Amino acid sequence: MAPEQPELLVAGPAVMADGLVPALIAITGGKVSGVHELSEEIAFPGVPVHRLASDEVLLPGLVDTHVHVNEPGRTHWEGFATATRAAAAGGVTTIVDMPLNSLPPTIDEAALEMKRAAADGQCWVDVAFWGGAVPDNEPDRGGLHRAGVRGFKCFLADSGVPEFPPLDRAGLYHAAAQIAELGSVLVVHAEDPAHLAAFGGPGGADYAAFLRSRPPRAETSAVAAVIEAARRTGVRAHILHVSSADAIELLTAAHAEGLRSPVRRARTTWR
Repeated sequence: MAPEQPELLVAGPAVMADGLVPALIAITGGKVSGVHELSEEIAFPGVPVHRLASDEVLLPGLVDTHVHVNEPGRTHWEGFATATRAAAAGGVTTIVDMPLNSLPPTIDEAALEMKRAAADGQCWVDVAFWGGAVPDNEPDRGGLHRAGVRGFKCFLADSGVPEFPPLDRAGLYHAAAQIAELGSVLVVHAEDPAHLAAFGGPGGADYAAFLRSRPPRAETSAVAAVIEAARRTGVRAHILHVSSADAIELLTAAHAEGLRSPVRRARTTWR
């Protein structure tokens, strides 16, 4: 059987390692098979060529590491079919599904297999999974890691769903130590419940009231706890949903100290 012939995609500006440059992309069997300088077009005589408009920029496929698919159990919120079709439409080629909001949450191997079964045949892009770190699932984390989760997420305050409770400070440290030993990643929704309790929640849909219910010190206190856990255990830790400039200063200092990649990542959602 003759090898399948490529098609070519010509992009005036394409996002490359060296910045925005003209590029020639070879596509074979629906997959990228080569990336070439635009001047190399003459090396492919007789091959179909598709040209992007001058105001279009070619991007690599994006990876969204923070997606709540919610299936099984809360598919009416979102499911694999709609989540992955929306991802593909937006240029996202891989999503990593968060461990909470589905029923059951991804806190043991059985739940992970239920997720995979629910996703089977429904996905328009590649899908990976986070595992959960919750109280009392320490014996299950090693199995989740071996089964292929990309890391472990925990909350330090109420997650918003009762089946995914938060870790206290001791639980955070033990999870960090275990996940460091596994060679995995700990991602943390970092809010200190002690600082949230005094405000009692936003008490409605008013945005200003919501902001008052999440004071910066609730975030900085929790971020400091994660940094200390990373310092003591060597875990690779990632902080989610950073909204406070004070927290950014803490993370910048931790990075300068040489801790293993605490990162700041802004989101428009908080859960």
